[in-house]
Amino acid sequence: MLEVSGLHLWRGERHVLKGLSLHLGAGQALQLLWPNGAGKTSLLRAVAGLLPSESGHISWCGLAVSADPLAYCRKLAYLGHELALKGDLTVLENLHYSLGLRGGVPAAQLQATLQQTGLQPLANELVRHLSAGQKRRVALARLGLWRAQLWLLDEPVANLDAAGQQLVAAAIDAHLQAGGCALIATHQPLTLASPGNRLWQQPQEPA
Repeated sequence: MLEVSGLHLWRGERHVLKGLSLHLGAGQALQLLWPNGAGKTSLLRAVAGLLPSESGHISWCGLAVSADPLAYCRKLAYLGHELALKGDLTVLENLHYSLGLRGGVPAAQLQATLQQTGLQPLANELVRHLSAGQKRRVALARLGLWRAQLWLLDEPVANLDAAGQQLVAAAIDAHLQAGGCALIATHQPLTLASPGNRLWQQPQEPA
């Protein structure tokens, strides 16, 4: 589904990624366990189309993402360090707003997701009143409701307790079982049940 070939990225004077290549098929997750400063976030941003590369090729289902970037963007969901939530909207309003950009979902599905993520009691709470972990749960709920095939996750379990981390792992497993794929930057390896889960320790190693 996703193929990255010969990707080179520079940040200022530093050559962050040097000819990096990887591939992800349906039902596969690749966890990037690289050290700080090795380019995990830069890679995710490049794959998301947010950071231009100096050279290399990124394709989705055999088609260069540059050929139809809007169609490609509809296939991916990016969860970065900044959660892109509106503090003066409630949890429910945030989800309605972001889902409206993707065509919306049935009300029953939205309520089921709130229940699964433990957000039902907080549905009408302003997001600015939530803890860091609760905000990340809101972002996780949005991620699942977007129905994107490719998940790009940057430290998805940051600020989450053990129960929240298990929730993230379960959501990723469900996504993979449904035929999706995920590229994950993390310092803490996620325990996934999917046989398609792989760990990548160093950017120089083959993916």
